[in-house]
Amino acid sequence: MTKHKTPATAAIRQLRQHQVDFSDHPYRYTAGGGTRVSALELGVDEHQVIKTLIMEDENGNPLIVLMHGDREVSTKALARHIGVKSITPCKPAVADRHSGYQVGGTSPFGTRKRMPVYCEESILALQRIYINGGRRGYLICLAADDLQRVLNPTLVSAAQ
Repeated sequence: MTKHKTPATAAIRQLRQHQVDFSDHPYRYTAGGGTRVSALELGVDEHQVIKTLIMEDENGNPLIVLMHGDREVSTKALARHIGVKSITPCKPAVADRHSGYQVGGTSPFGTRKRMPVYCEESILALQRIYINGGRRGYLICLAADDLQRVLNPTLVSAAQ
């Protein structure tokens, strides 16, 4: 078995800067497979796999939403919660520009542009989570407490 080398992504650099203990979990990326594929590949509950979504408000201001892999974001509930008229997912090219990552490999850590982070509150009830490490086919596992410490997200209840 070959030893996997941790990629030098902006996400990994930020985690190391904050002395976060994490483990690497490469998997075979499937376009459009989402968290279902990564959870199956890694043998973990999809609820623990956290997706990083780049969205924008009605004025085009980008934001990051962290959601359980087995849940969807209620954009109406999120917009109400943060006090804007509407929230919509960014087109992939726009999301890539804001984050510095390719859709399918977006991490909330080390983004190109500083954006507010909104996190589904129940994510922080999990001990450990799996989240993208800044490359397609690459998740990292870390304590949910470390996610909160590094990103200081605004907690929301927008799952459906």
